[in-house]
Amino acid sequence: MNIALIAHDKKKQDMVHFTTAYQYILKDHDLYATGTTGSRIRKATGLDVHLFQSGPLGGDQQIGAMIANDEMDMVIFFRDPLTAQPHEPDISALMRLCDVYHIPLATNIAASEIFIRGLEKGDFQWREIVKQKKEQEKQA
Repeated sequence: MNIALIAHDKKKQDMVHFTTAYQYILKDHDLYATGTTGSRIRKATGLDVHLFQSGPLGGDQQIGAMIANDEMDMVIFFRDPLTAQPHEPDISALMRLCDVYHIPLATNIAASEIFIRGLEKGDFQWREIVKQKKEQEKQA
């Protein structure tokens, strides 16, 4: 699965801890992250992470484009609800796209742990089934 990993500044260390704890699951998936978050994950875990721009410089929008093109399967976004974000409209747009395209979105570590455990058990297999059905419909 294609998984986006995003974290606001005050949540980046939480994301590093989270990805370190669950790298044995994440290593089997394609990981995408905004700039600084992805760099920190790579350094701490050695995981292969495709890096986008920093969130305020367009990284959130790059991930949003993947969602709109049905190329993203899950978003784990550690948001900081107590700090104003200068790129809040981009964040809202990303979250809206997740809702429009039925992409699972976890915005805190508790929900992310549920997602990662579900991923480990194969509970998100429905995304692959839907993709296969769409491909069959295109070919018909």
